[in-house]
Amino acid sequence: MTDTRTPRRGRVEDYRLTTGQGRYTDDLKAEGALWAVFVRSPYGAASIAGIDVSDAVEMPGVVAVFTEADLAGDGVGAVSAAMALEGPDGHKWVQTDRYLLARDEARFIGEPLAMVVAETREAALDAAEVVAADLSEHEAVVTISDAKADGARLVHADRPGNLGADWARGDWAAAEAALAASAHRVTLSAPISRVTAVTMEPRTALARPEPGGRFGLYASHQNPPAMRGALAAAFGMEPAAIRVVGPDVGGAFGMKSGPVREEMLCFWACRKLNRPVRWRADRSEALLSDEGGRAVEFTAELGLDAEGRFTALTVMLELDMGAYASARSLPPVLNFGGVAGVYQTPVIAGGLRGYLTNTVPVAPYRGAGRPEATFIIESLIDKAARELGHDRIELRRRNLIREDQMPWPANWYFGYDSGSFEKVMDAGIARAGLDGYAARQADSQARGRVRGFGLALCIETAGGMWGRRGADWTNVELHGDGTISVAAGAFSAGQGVETALIDLAAEGFEVSADRVTYAQGDTDVMAKGGGMGGSGAMIKGGSALKGAVETILADAKALAGEELEADVADIEYAEGVFRIAGTDREITLDQVAKVAGEKGIPLKANGEFSPEAPTFPNGCHICEVELDPETGRFDIVGYAAVEDIGRVLQPQMAEGQIQGGVAQALGQIFLEEIKYGEGDGQLLTGSFMDYAMPRAADLPMYNCGFYEVPTGMNPLGVKGVGEAGSVGGLAAGMSAVMDALAQVGVTEFAMPATPGRVWAAIASAKG
Repeated sequence: MTDTRTPRRGRVEDYRLTTGQGRYTDDLKAEGALWAVFVRSPYGAASIAGIDVSDAVEMPGVVAVFTEADLAGDGVGAVSAAMALEGPDGHKWVQTDRYLLARDEARFIGEPLAMVVAETREAALDAAEVVAADLSEHEAVVTISDAKADGARLVHADRPGNLGADWARGDWAAAEAALAASAHRVTLSAPISRVTAVTMEPRTALARPEPGGRFGLYASHQNPPAMRGALAAAFGMEPAAIRVVGPDVGGAFGMKSGPVREEMLCFWACRKLNRPVRWRADRSEALLSDEGGRAVEFTAELGLDAEGRFTALTVMLELDMGAYASARSLPPVLNFGGVAGVYQTPVIAGGLRGYLTNTVPVAPYRGAGRPEATFIIESLIDKAARELGHDRIELRRRNLIREDQMPWPANWYFGYDSGSFEKVMDAGIARAGLDGYAARQADSQARGRVRGFGLALCIETAGGMWGRRGADWTNVELHGDGTISVAAGAFSAGQGVETALIDLAAEGFEVSADRVTYAQGDTDVMAKGGGMGGSGAMIKGGSALKGAVETILADAKALAGEELEADVADIEYAEGVFRIAGTDREITLDQVAKVAGEKGIPLKANGEFSPEAPTFPNGCHICEVELDPETGRFDIVGYAAVEDIGRVLQPQMAEGQIQGGVAQALGQIFLEEIKYGEGDGQLLTGSFMDYAMPRAADLPMYNCGFYEVPTGMNPLGVKGVGEAGSVGGLAAGMSAVMDALAQVGVTEFAMPATPGRVWAAIASAKG
């Protein structure tokens, strides 16, 4: 029989999103909607003696001005993602109190102090100018060094030493003893700078009354079910009384998850006023208030024997948590296991201390601790190779976990179920054409340039944290007219989940994809779900869909047996047709669906999947750069990556995910950094004039490929791809920078590699 399925040509979403037909939160209409504007702290640290709103409420068009006192009067307390972390001494670290509008103290510049609600955005902006906040400025604790300093002012009075979290894992005594017995010890200390997500669509929200006395929040958010839970908990409501919808979302990257302040305040004000309330951040407001990412400093030490085999590894990480500690601060802990890399290091110990500062809090940002872990181990191996005279590739090869050692046990933290690390590395080297590198380097030298290359082997946990299985749900229904609807608990913020799940459903039913419709991000359609994060959409959501499709086909097969008057065991199914085996008697899926509709028999299933353990995508990334030593400018002249993401369902989209992650990683290496002023905590990078975003001309053409090693942790054999580019890209990019700088005498350098900083480092080395 001819295959009736239509091959996919591009993504389902693309036409809508590239022709202006997307429906983002700001596109949604709401009759009589009010506008919210936030009065924000002009200081990095200040005591709040009072906030006078009397002049503001008299301004034309103003409906209300709210402060924390109004929230407290409604019984609304502190709101944040609950944190529970046990320290090495048994101390239980929990979240710090964070109120939706600042109470008593403003702890970072841009912290919301008051909320103005008016008939127009312009009226709200005017009124915000006359809100008088009585603030007493204090010296701000801006850096980790500030936070640790003797006598430092406490960001929170109940957190001595500004310590927000303390965690450790592994046998430190054994690791130190192994290091002491090693033939060689290599130490590296470096920062991984603070960046921000800079989503194409800034954060935005619309709250409005819903039929039946309910209230709804429509927001640029990546996990509507989680947001509904946060709203219910914060405002003492039943979840059923709340509808949360995530329309089209233009990028999220982890920043748009969790209980976010301004969006929740719009919902509260809507209930208070019983009118729609909307808010939209402009770019400067986003740079000021969006939660940041990375912001760590580390010291790591690697031991090696006389043959260059790793003997021990210790890693101490210091995290700038910003002004508030919460579960959103802890991705580096959850993904710390990545510092082991793909190597056979016998003894590892790691620890993290999180410090509170007068800066915007940190949160997950693409990779969420994974890029930092890979950066640490790969940078340390590079330094070991330089200091000990080893070839970088051969040093790695000597220490790789072999394929015949799989599954690799969780000796320290992560245990890997599958992987062919040496083959992935060799595939990456071949794709990068490193056999021709010497000739390319000579060509660069002839033109007065310095060429360097960086290599990173990366591994990450995906589809859930180690020891925390998690779950996702996908509902599927076969309708009487033969169409198929998919409602996903997973969420797409641009990565193509819509196309992937539609194609997966079409593949499962063996029908054309144009018969499948898709819905996501509406708690009235899908009350629970994993949302977007951790590269789990296909691992959990796709596997849940597969299970739902199989359930429906089993029910449809039983109904087909009844219609054909045959035992169900004799019914076979292929390409949309049920047939009695060995005969020409058949009934189509459409016909079965019609019969089910006429008889009132539902052909639907609620698919659920919770993996036994996370998966471990891994890869080899190779970056080539050219340095102009006269100006300090780097050009990225080549980038190759090979990733083992298990079974590759959508090669084009998977490659796109790698490219996007690499772009964000290289942006951090060469351009991006959030900076605050010393002593006052003023944001120095509050616009694109100061916070440099990579443009197309700054980025290379990518050469990406895959080496498939399917996992047994889910029925699809997929490992996840969303974070892969950022995990490998950060380490590979910095490796290339350091390789080039070493050739001009620079041995110590910290990101970002902007021309001015590079030029100064070269000049210092010459001096």
